[in-house]
Amino acid sequence: MDNMIDPWGSSIIDYDKLTGQFGIKDFKDVVDDIPDASKLMTRGIIFGHRDYEKITDALNNSKEFATMTGMMPSGRMHIGHKMVVDQLKWYQKKKSDIYLSIADMEAYAARGIDKQQSWNLAINEYIVNYIALGLDVTKDNFHLYLQSENDSVKDLAYTIGRKVTFSQMRSIYGFDNSTNIAHIYTPLLQVADILHPQLEENGGPKPVIVPVGPDQDPHIRLTRDLAAKFNEEYGFIEPSATFHRFMTGLTGEKMSSSKPKSAIYLTDSIKDAVKKVKSAKTGGRDSLKEQKELGGQPDKCSIYELLVYHLVDDDEKLSKLRDDCLTGKVVCGNCKQCASELLEVMFNDLNDKRAEAEEIAQTLLEK
Repeated sequence: MDNMIDPWGSSIIDYDKLTGQFGIKDFKDVVDDIPDASKLMTRGIIFGHRDYEKITDALNNSKEFATMTGMMPSGRMHIGHKMVVDQLKWYQKKKSDIYLSIADMEAYAARGIDKQQSWNLAINEYIVNYIALGLDVTKDNFHLYLQSENDSVKDLAYTIGRKVTFSQMRSIYGFDNSTNIAHIYTPLLQVADILHPQLEENGGPKPVIVPVGPDQDPHIRLTRDLAAKFNEEYGFIEPSATFHRFMTGLTGEKMSSSKPKSAIYLTDSIKDAVKKVKSAKTGGRDSLKEQKELGGQPDKCSIYELLVYHLVDDDEKLSKLRDDCLTGKVVCGNCKQCASELLEVMFNDLNDKRAEAEEIAQTLLEK
């Protein structure tokens, strides 16, 4: 792995090396301190953290805290994105304020997507699915905004830029002479997104948790550095972060919106979603005979991962599926059939809820 992580194109595979190289702490060291920890936490899908002790303190002592995340709408929402929604839902149940940024300025700078495209894609593709999956966007403590229309974020980004040099940005992000200036500026907007829940207008300094994939850690490190530098002026508390594993794509690589064969999109028809499952790469052996003798390899299987991340809530059932795979009692066809049936249930439920979700999302469009 290089000494640099690219938030706009990185594919992290060696999580152990990542934690060792960049100082991300093992999440299993704090999971026992979390009341009613989620499946993503207990199953190791959330594998690392920075300074999560501030959040466990807030959770255990009913202290105020906020959860902040963002989206750069550039493609269709796939099932791997559901991890973020599941985390937001969990924190919302824990009475956290939820801040969700639509990073339209970043989308324009990095991908050339204009503001109207960003808003429409964010609402109609992402927010509709967020609502259908169970996130309550009608609560007073849910805050959705466009970067380009949030003056507090833009003003804060300008202010904190005073203590960031181009040399620092280049060392963190690898920017060079070919990088456009708007792109160089967007990390400051990310920092402002993360810090602005602590502004006086939003209740003042408080712990903030940012659930992200490991490719976003450069933003977390920069934010924590700048929070410390502006502590005297704003009282900022260095934000905390958790890091979740990327879902393996159905083709064996990282699941990506830009690679249709690798991803199950949440707006796929049930027929298409099941077809993708049936043709997915598994951890099976070269022959049925070998599979029964040596067992399967669930840790290399995209279907087993689909079950772990999204489709099986019962830990005992999941453990039995794993054991049966390892001992060769079940073969890949059995697991694909199981996953297909569970996915069909999930998609039927999503489809039933999407019409109402579209109506709720429309009210956001009208604001």
